[in-house]
Amino acid sequence: MKFSPCIGKCTDQGTHCEGCGRSHDEIAEMKKHVASLTTFAENMKYENIEDFANAVAGSIKYKMLGSH
Repeated sequence: MKFSPCIGKCTDQGTHCEGCGRSHDEIAEMKKHVASLTTFAENMKYENIEDFANAVAGSIKYKMLGSH
């Protein structure tokens, strides 16, 4: 399955967003993980949020691409 990012045209009818095409369950799960990472960064009082976000993205890519 290919990831489709939010394009800012969210809908909540049916099972999938008409804007990005993702299921509402997938969107809710993603929001839960983002909220968790946001809370973690806030609790750590990181000042360099962009570096944190880039490090998380890099770790995800490393783990996903390294597993193939």
